[in-house]
Amino acid sequence: MNLEPLTLAVVAAAMFLISFMKGAFGGGLAIIGIPLMALVMDPIAAGALLAPLFCVTDLIAAPYWRPSTWSKPDLMAMVPGQIAGIGTGVLVMHLTNRHLIAVLIAVITLWFALAWFKGGGRVVPRPRSPTRGAAAGFASGAASMLAHSGGPPAAMYLLPLGLPKAEYAGTTYIFFVVANYLKVWPWLAFLNPTREFWWLVGLSVPVIVVGVWAGWRLHKGLNHLQLYRACYGLLIVVALKMLWDGLKGYIAV
Repeated sequence: MNLEPLTLAVVAAAMFLISFMKGAFGGGLAIIGIPLMALVMDPIAAGALLAPLFCVTDLIAAPYWRPSTWSKPDLMAMVPGQIAGIGTGVLVMHLTNRHLIAVLIAVITLWFALAWFKGGGRVVPRPRSPTRGAAAGFASGAASMLAHSGGPPAAMYLLPLGLPKAEYAGTTYIFFVVANYLKVWPWLAFLNPTREFWWLVGLSVPVIVVGVWAGWRLHKGLNHLQLYRACYGLLIVVALKMLWDGLKGYIAV
């Protein structure tokens, strides 16, 4: 892993976007990390680099998303499944084709988001379901371990609940804190971190601080409906990217 200007610029751009969304919505754009950084480094190296950087982002964002913004009942439903999903994801990375899983998640996410816009883009609260929460947590944990792409499955469960914007963002934030601190060790095991690796982590910290702060400023200016429209729009972009990458990788295998 080198520290050439192009590498620094690409990593900085990726981490600014990811941390910006962490400040604005509690998370949701981590999926762009590997594809963007893979322009200047091996995808496995990109995934391993992102793992500790996500943990740094969580620490910096902690003052913005305090426990008062967390939806405890939904976390209790989702986190056990998430932990099981991460464990399953570790096994899947060794045993099967992860591209097919990405394709399936992308198709379901696209259907979910497009159906919401077709229905008029309304925020209609629905009752929470422990079963759906556990399933969403499992899917999110597996996707997060496989490709840092756990956002869509989690959003598919949380968005229809109609949570207040701060509670939605805070719940998303702490949900991914759990994932990020669990998956950092398996990801680092795929790579033998060098001195340059840790320098790149350190150089990214100021970018993360600015990104989280800028995202938080945007969050405070959004109204409730704008937040949901942005999240559903983001789901479509993320799902299309995931579908494209999954199909390319699956066909190539």
